[in-house]
Amino acid sequence: MVEPALATLVLIVVLGLAFDFVNGFHDTANAIATSVATRVLTPGQAVSMAAILNVVGAMTGTAVASTVGRGIVPPEVATQQLVIAALISAIAWNLFTWWVAVPSSSSHALIFSIVGAGLASGGVDAIDFSGIAKTLQGLVLSPVFGFLAALLLLMVLLWIVARSRPSKVNRIFGRLQIVSAAYMAFSHGSNDAQKTMGVLTMALASYYGWSGSEWHVPFWVIIAAATAMGLGTAMGGWRIVKTMGFSVVELRTIDGFAAETAAATVIEIASRLGIPVSTTQVISSAILGVGATRSVSAVRWGIAGRIVSAWVITLPACIALAWVVYSLLRLITGHN
Repeated sequence: MVEPALATLVLIVVLGLAFDFVNGFHDTANAIATSVATRVLTPGQAVSMAAILNVVGAMTGTAVASTVGRGIVPPEVATQQLVIAALISAIAWNLFTWWVAVPSSSSHALIFSIVGAGLASGGVDAIDFSGIAKTLQGLVLSPVFGFLAALLLLMVLLWIVARSRPSKVNRIFGRLQIVSAAYMAFSHGSNDAQKTMGVLTMALASYYGWSGSEWHVPFWVIIAAATAMGLGTAMGGWRIVKTMGFSVVELRTIDGFAAETAAATVIEIASRLGIPVSTTQVISSAILGVGATRSVSAVRWGIAGRIVSAWVITLPACIALAWVVYSLLRLITGHN
């Protein structure tokens, strides 16, 4: 008979990979919306490319995994039940926001679900506030950097091509945008898949009693998370692509190239620094940035406001949802 702790660990792995799959499914728009909106790639071409490069990006590091796995809730507090509650909460929120076609943040959902489950488990003492501060800085500042980087990059590019024929500019940046879309997909995998790696390693550390230098991300976790992310991306959600790529601002190929390049660079820098960021926020803000180079009226602020509202709602909603799920699990199992 399988021991309960091992059965629970297997359940966590299944839930973690399910979250990673849903993350790829939910966040396909991050990697492909602009290239589809500018008609550089068909949805099928864009999804196929994004799926492959999400897998490649996911295998390039574990710094973000370390932050998520032991920088929000200390390893000694991170029980298997806490991890299950966080994953159920994050998956439920991702599916809900996908269903209503709102590009909320999978990163926010997971991180604040961990916070909510941690608070339900041990109160404020169960939270590593220095780690939370680092994470919040990344989540708050990354969209600002995405907006500014896209705005400045597009201004420079427009100055460079000012005397060129629009048809020539569109043709050149149509080709370049294939590269920038690939870069965006790669960076999405390098940051987002690592969050699942961190959660799975959190559960493994609880099961095996890892501490200090023993804490590490096993190779099979990297492969499994990368594969789940890629499969989810391949099944991606067109509903959010439409909101991201067509509804926020009218995009030209030069706009798409600037938005993707700026967003991917911000995400990639964050990944190397071990900072989890919201790829949804960064690319959305970059799209707003390129729209703002034309005029304030070029941005459909009503849609943008709807996106921001979803981000704001995610924080308390996922904390509360994870709290409730953890409390129910404790009631059912009779222990923390």
